[in-house]
Amino acid sequence: MRSLLFVPADSDRKLAKAPSCGADVLILDLEDAVAGDNKAAARGRAAEFIAARGAGRIPLHVRVNGLSSGALEADLDAIVPARPDAILLPKATGGPDIMLLSAMIAAREAIAGLDDGAIPITAIATETAGAIFGFGTYKGASRRLAGLAWSSEDLIVALGAEASRDAEGHFTDTFRLARALCLYGAAHAGVPAIDRVFPNFRDRDDLRSEALAARRDGYTAKLAIHPDQVPVINDVFTPTAEAIAKAQAIVDAFAANPGAGVIALDGDMLDLPHLARAKAVLARGRD
Repeated sequence: MRSLLFVPADSDRKLAKAPSCGADVLILDLEDAVAGDNKAAARGRAAEFIAARGAGRIPLHVRVNGLSSGALEADLDAIVPARPDAILLPKATGGPDIMLLSAMIAAREAIAGLDDGAIPITAIATETAGAIFGFGTYKGASRRLAGLAWSSEDLIVALGAEASRDAEGHFTDTFRLARALCLYGAAHAGVPAIDRVFPNFRDRDDLRSEALAARRDGYTAKLAIHPDQVPVINDVFTPTAEAIAKAQAIVDAFAANPGAGVIALDGDMLDLPHLARAKAVLARGRD
C-alpha cells in the first residue's frame, strides 16, 4: 500500500473515475468532503459502490465521521453490511477510541453475519490537540488496528495556528512534533505509518519532496486528494530496482550464514536490524 486516494462518496462522477487512477486504495469519504445535507445519500452510495465491486477490484476504505460527530452510528449501520476493506477513523485520540470503534463494528458485523474482526481500522491520529498525548496507547488496543496517519489541516484549526509551514516551506516545530509522534506511535503499535495529504495538488515537485522526506523517515504510504497526485506517490513509495537488489543481497547473505547475528557484505558490517529492514523493502516491492 503506497497511495490512498480520498473520493467524496456523494459524487457519482468521481466514484466512476477513481478506480482507473492507479491508487492502491480508494477512501470513500463520508466526513469532510460531504456536506451535512448529503451525508445520508453518501452513505447509501458508498454502500452500493462497495457491494457492487467485482473480484480483483481495488481495496475500498471508508472514512466515517468521528466518534463525537453524532453521525458515526448511522455511517456504520450503512457501511458495515457492505464489508469495506477498512474503516478510517478521523480525529482519533488514542487506543481507547480504537477499542470503542472496534466494539461498534463488531456488533454490526454480528448482525450482518460477518466474521468478528473482518473489518480493520486505520486512524488519522493528529487532528486534535489531545491526540498528541495518546500515541503510546495504540499498541494492543485492538487487533483491528491496521495503520496510523497524520494530518495537518484539522490540527491547524484545532490549535488556532495560521499555517503548518514557515516562510521557507518547512513544517514548524509544532507540526514536526505531530508528524514524528505519529511515526513513533505507528512503529510502537507495529502498523504502517501513513503520511498526510499534500493540499496543493498542482505542485507535483513539492509533493515529491514531501513524499521523499516521509519515506526517508519511515512512512510507507501517503494520502492523496487528487488523482494527479497518485503517480508521484506510487513512484516515491515503490522501492527502486537498486534498493530491491541490495535488500535481496542482504537477505541472501544472512540465509547463507544461518545463525549469524552479524555479517560482512560489500565492506559493511550488517546485523539483524539490517536484515529486518531488507525484508521490509522486499515486502513493499511485492505489494
